Amino acid sequence: MSSYNSAAIEEFKGGVWVFCEQRQGTMMSTSFELISEGRKLADELGSKLYGVLLGDNVEGLAKELGGYGADGVYVCQDALLKDYTTGGYTKAICDLVHEYKPEVLLIGATNIGRDLGPRLAARLHTGLCADCTHLDIDVPKYKDFLRASSTLAPAAIDSIKEGDRNLKMTRPAFGGHLMATIICPRFRPAMATVRPGVMKKAAFDQAKADACEIIKPNFTLTADDVQTEVVEVVKAAKKMVDLIGADVVVSVGRGISKDVETGIKLAEELAEVLGGVVGASRAVVDSGWMSADHQVGQTGKTVHPKIYVALGISGAIQHKAGMQDSECIIAVNKNETAPIFEIADYGICGDLFKVVPQLIEAIKAAQAAK
Repeated sequence: MSSYNSAAIEEFKGGVWVFCEQRQGTMMSTSFELISEGRKLADELGSKLYGVLLGDNVEGLAKELGGYGADGVYVCQDALLKDYTTGGYTKAICDLVHEYKPEVLLIGATNIGRDLGPRLAARLHTGLCADCTHLDIDVPKYKDFLRASSTLAPAAIDSIKEGDRNLKMTRPAFGGHLMATIICPRFRPAMATVRPGVMKKAAFDQAKADACEIIKPNFTLTADDVQTEVVEVVKAAKKMVDLIGADVVVSVGRGISKDVETGIKLAEELAEVLGGVVGASRAVVDSGWMSADHQVGQTGKTVHPKIYVALGISGAIQHKAGMQDSECIIAVNKNETAPIFEIADYGICGDLFKVVPQLIEAIKAAQAAK
């Protein structure tokens, strides 16, 4: 194994890496999202993009990653990697990093990723920015992002040096009230965990999948490295709203406060006739009116549905960051100056308790007419 010094950043020429999470032989959707985003970063760096796939008998999953942009996939297969363990996965990935020295390592901020990322960063002696919602390397693109999504003065944005090639990792800070951009200028690889659903998955390309290189690196792993034994995997049956995968999301905000129960019921009825699910702003979740798995925004989930309906949501920047890329945004709010109308495709200025029943009836009538 070659010498390793995380501060010798000039040695890290191994491209952009994405940890591709699979569970029991099924690839997690966040892996495709991160490969798609990693492709953009690798192009900005002028380097290659590699997936890192661990497990037992998982080589058959690797080619699909190429279809979303990976130039190659490092496949580490071993019976000890069949089920995720912190020790086993950390040892295998650290060995790869020591040998091939990637410049960037991205991990999904899933339950596994949130466990794995910090352990890797500590053992690799580098930094980690957790729960990122935006990534950039190219400075002009980063400046465009700031102009569109921040309140920084134009002069402050223009003063950013063009030659900065560090990975710029943006995440919510101070409970979502601020967005912070973190860089790791002195150590490599630059590491980030990225919130699921934030990055858009690219279109699948079969030609790229066929051209993807499968790399089987040498590595050693023993039971002593793993230190734990997975005896059984038990899946808990818990009903949770799937905001990220929904085509239609109907979200409620503080505007339902005068009659919370009725407001939520109206949202549920509208979501039902549209074939969607119910979301919520942070104010609704913080007030205890709905559970956290419904929350949309910087500190909740980022969604890209075909239709997003905002009921009684003012449109604070923290909420807009989680839904502004929806294909069609419909807003209902009593305040005609509410920021949500700035990004809405259709806006209705009115009382949601009067407007929503009319919407429901009109949709039902249109469906019946068909």
